[in-house]
Amino acid sequence: MPHDTAHEVKAAPPAERKSPPEIADERLDPDAVKVVRRLRRAGFTAYLVGGCVRDLLLGMQPKDFDVATSAHPNQVKETFRNSRLIGRRFRLAHVYFRGGKIIEVSTFRKSPLDELADLPQDLLIRHDNVFGSAEEDARRRDFTINGLFYDVDEGRVVDHVGGKADLAQRLVHTIGNPDVRMREDPVRILRAIRFAAKCGLRIEPETLVAMKKHVAEIPRCAPPRVLEEVLKLLRNGASRRCLELLRDVGALRVLLPPVADHLERHGAEEAARHLRALDALDAHVRAGEIPSDAVLLATLLAPLPRGKGPRGPIPRPGPRPEPAQETPAAGEAVAEAPEPPPDELDELDEELSELSRELDEAADGDPAHAPLLEGALRIGETHDDRIEPTVPQALSVSAAQPEPWSLPQGAVAPEVVLAEMVRTARLPRRIAERARLVLAAQPLLSGERKKRRFAPQAFVRQSIFPEALAVFELSVAATGRGADQLQKWQAIFAGQDFSQLEPESDRRRRGGRPRRPSKPRS
Repeated sequence: MPHDTAHEVKAAPPAERKSPPEIADERLDPDAVKVVRRLRRAGFTAYLVGGCVRDLLLGMQPKDFDVATSAHPNQVKETFRNSRLIGRRFRLAHVYFRGGKIIEVSTFRKSPLDELADLPQDLLIRHDNVFGSAEEDARRRDFTINGLFYDVDEGRVVDHVGGKADLAQRLVHTIGNPDVRMREDPVRILRAIRFAAKCGLRIEPETLVAMKKHVAEIPRCAPPRVLEEVLKLLRNGASRRCLELLRDVGALRVLLPPVADHLERHGAEEAARHLRALDALDAHVRAGEIPSDAVLLATLLAPLPRGKGPRGPIPRPGPRPEPAQETPAAGEAVAEAPEPPPDELDELDEELSELSRELDEAADGDPAHAPLLEGALRIGETHDDRIEPTVPQALSVSAAQPEPWSLPQGAVAPEVVLAEMVRTARLPRRIAERARLVLAAQPLLSGERKKRRFAPQAFVRQSIFPEALAVFELSVAATGRGADQLQKWQAIFAGQDFSQLEPESDRRRRGGRPRRPSKPRS
């Protein structure tokens, strides 16, 4: 795909300003500025928007820069030959630059509810693709701190929603009535928690009341969106504070009943241990490390009791009804992650299955490893009674609704939770399987589980070993136990002497009777 160069998209110098810019020019991404100025030269309105403006005003470095414009998606594509459109219902443009950088460009939109004379009883937004003006685009966003635009030529913040005042007071505050905004999109509850934790903000009192009031409605949203928000809470460098806020508003009980139940049953000491593990995870994220989804899930589910879950690989999900297309929350675009090619999936499944057989050896007839009875993954009330749409037909994209977010009640094994995430939240099975194996490897790393034929050399070469070691390191930080084992495994992983962790039984075998060759795999 062709790329723009500095010559092709020359950033014209800004007109002489009457006052210093509210954000220093050197803090702006030069490619994002180029995109804004080219759109303006083409006759469109364009601004930097959302999280990048918020973070810059807070003195933080934005992860990425987004642009909002009056140009419609096809007009953006015509303006930039190095761009492509993504999404089906809600079209966005991605403008590509060298090094893999992407500047995301969205068209100004407005809330579809603004066109209705009478609001429906069910305010859940399932269709959000009505073009509008810059002010309408700001007002349909979730929180005032995310509704700010930045004019790169005039060097000023365009604020239609009072976001600058809330930033000055360090508040997360909904745009408009908090009760209505949470009913429109209950995932905003999780987004409010993420912004408060990540940016060190307080949640405005009325917004907090609405979050607690509507927290039980989160499962009505598309499960993949809910899962992605949960993962964002863990990977943003403030996962400890996120977990505390999840508990405060009641969202942990709604989203992850097994984790909430386990922490409540085992008291403050177990909760503190889990929080220390999240502290350690946050330290790695702030140091620039990017944990995999398998590490995030394993860390989240690590407190759950092990050894009583189903053995063997995570079951493949059955066929699903075609889900309705749900637009991401305002300001959020969920990229469609492509599945690996079939041959890569088969190779990964083969590798994980081989390791699974190694880690899942158990005594025959152990009732703890018996297959689950049909339906055992869903204990307690499901959320089906809360997802029937009463939204007007004009706002409904499809009659088919996605299966709701639903996890078992009680402190069940991590394997059960992961299997249900695969089934209802469309968690890729390969990620669930990696998380399961990472957790299964923890007793081997800590030395709690001894295997006579266990070969550290082979284990260290497994693809999941770095992830398993990362989770073990978090466990050591949380419990204060296993530091010696951790250092030994780290030394082995760094390529030092493999004999450090070689079992005594293997050392005694040297020079003796050769081992019986293993049976070839069919």
